Amino acid sequence: MLQIHQADLRNTSLLPDKDEFEITDGFVVDISKASGEVTLTAARDFQDYLLISMGVSVLLTQKPLDKQNHILYVKIVGKDKKLGLGNGYMGFKLSFDENITISAFDERGVAQAFYYLEDLMTLRKAPYIKRRTVERKPMFSPRMVHSGYGLDQFPDSHLRNIAHAGMDAIMVFTEAPNLTPCGFLDFNELIFRASKYGIDVYAYSYLKSEKHPDDAGAEAYYDSTYGNLFASCPGLKGVILVGESVAFPSHDLNTSGTIEGTSFDGIPNTKIHPGWWPCEDYPAWLELLKKVIYKHNEKADIVFWSYNWGWAPEENRVKLIHSLPKDISLLVTYEMHEVYEEDGIKERTSDYTLSKALPGKYFLSEAKAAKERGVRLYAMTNTAGLTWDFGMIPYEPFPKQWKKRYDSMIACREQYGLCGLMESHHYGFYPSFISEFAKWNFIEDSEKTESILLEIFSSYFGEENAQVVDEALNLWSEGIRYYHAVAADQYGAFRIGPAYPICLNRRLVPPSASYAHFGARIVEPKYDPFVWLDYSETSVPQIRIHYEIKQLQIMDEYLQKGISILEAIDCKNDALEELLDLGKYICCSVRTALHSKEFVVAKAKLDASESPKEMERFINTMESIAIEEIENAKSAIPLVQKNSRLGWEPSMEYLGDETHILWKIRQVEYMLENELKILKEGIKHNL
Repeated sequence: MLQIHQADLRNTSLLPDKDEFEITDGFVVDISKASGEVTLTAARDFQDYLLISMGVSVLLTQKPLDKQNHILYVKIVGKDKKLGLGNGYMGFKLSFDENITISAFDERGVAQAFYYLEDLMTLRKAPYIKRRTVERKPMFSPRMVHSGYGLDQFPDSHLRNIAHAGMDAIMVFTEAPNLTPCGFLDFNELIFRASKYGIDVYAYSYLKSEKHPDDAGAEAYYDSTYGNLFASCPGLKGVILVGESVAFPSHDLNTSGTIEGTSFDGIPNTKIHPGWWPCEDYPAWLELLKKVIYKHNEKADIVFWSYNWGWAPEENRVKLIHSLPKDISLLVTYEMHEVYEEDGIKERTSDYTLSKALPGKYFLSEAKAAKERGVRLYAMTNTAGLTWDFGMIPYEPFPKQWKKRYDSMIACREQYGLCGLMESHHYGFYPSFISEFAKWNFIEDSEKTESILLEIFSSYFGEENAQVVDEALNLWSEGIRYYHAVAADQYGAFRIGPAYPICLNRRLVPPSASYAHFGARIVEPKYDPFVWLDYSETSVPQIRIHYEIKQLQIMDEYLQKGISILEAIDCKNDALEELLDLGKYICCSVRTALHSKEFVVAKAKLDASESPKEMERFINTMESIAIEEIENAKSAIPLVQKNSRLGWEPSMEYLGDETHILWKIRQVEYMLENELKILKEGIKHNL
């Protein structure tokens, strides 16, 4: 993750075509008409790329040069109709004569122009660029991500990778100025460093909200929290507000009216927590926050996220949106809370998933309301490359399913005015061919290329392997459609993969690092199909679980077919080997989920048995499942040994690495040798 430019990408056997411009040693990059820190940072990056990746040494100057050949002229023209499609934020126009000219709307456009030239040369595997005029600008802004390097950790190399991916904003979990859940972080220093790469910083709020806006002293209270944050960090771009993290003691009669988990006498309150309901007084709370924040930063982007109540009645959600302040941004999750029926079985997407690529009814209802209200519409799309389908992988290698999402997002842009994106949560951003594919899709381009995915495959895996990789990943992309994003799985086997325990009676929690933000707190260690079940909208688990087993078996078949295709490739480079190992690890996770479900089904049959013989049969079944899972877990160990990103996630740290897989194996062996063995001996005694 600290590597920006890959060494020795150039294929020295290639020669430039007649219509191509060649960048050679001694070439000059003239930034005299585009001075600024972002321009200088990007120009140095371009210089670094050419030296490391292409073996070409170029000069960089901030002094005007007499017109001569072999110069890349860079200039900022601002709003200019001559930029065409590039006339807008982060936009640029690239043109050629005897030289190359970048004409940009702003400094961030300059940076993206440099990165675009790098991308072209990487795809070409040579410092050759086709002579033509290109106009480009992004479709979405902000494009926000959390850190994939470590929770709230943003070394310069990670910021460079984020900028190269076309993203322009990062998020930091914020409890107070310079304080994250993991401790001290100098916010202003991060804002300064990120700004050099054209990246804004948003505070993802964990600030407490103990007062209702009507309470005495409420304005002073929020001025001491949110006001103080923006006074201390004037460079912050904005703040993200999500119910579960920022809820206040609402007066909405549908809620408990308290941000505490129980009523004052200790008996659980039967009414819902205000963080999980579209409370009618959220607009008043937002108006108060606007007042204290705008006092210090009148351009701050206040982002209100409806994540927690997407399940609630549409009438209540839409009513809230129609009363929101017009100058804030509404963030809506793309596919969550979607109730669907297949083969007579109802399911609901519990959390972020790629299995449903298109926008759900919840998103569409709020997108329509946002357009009617006239508020900016953002979407939580996870398009940095990962969802909660798998908790311990760097990205989901399902490009055709991602493409369906990209296309639908662009359609929502046209229909509802979708303009900004949150592209990851605390699992962060990991650079991959998926994030590169997203970048090419999220650009307004005067010269769209339909073959870009195959070109990316050629760049990563070798031109001779591109078609075969495409065939394999088409199968994987089909396979993810058979995944079902229910809470029991996303907080279970798919959260930590083959390190997930199989428990009979004991609820054994995997050991986790003391410094981890969540650690094992977001893992349900004993598989339970009843986890967070909404009986009004989903089928009962006893029926649903059999359907899910069949679906996962189909998913496993698609994954295995793709793996077989990749394994048959004779000449595999490092990137292809890594992709193959990622696919195998995903398969191990699917099989752990299958075994967890099969074990629970057998346990239920054991509990319902009416004779010792029946009990013995189901115990034997459970033993077989457990033994198969031990072998499955063992097969994952070489994979996590080779790739340290497998088995890790920023907020949980390592919960799926070799150490935890070995812990799981010991746990299953203990269960076999003690709990099941004792049961079996008791039954034999009765027989």
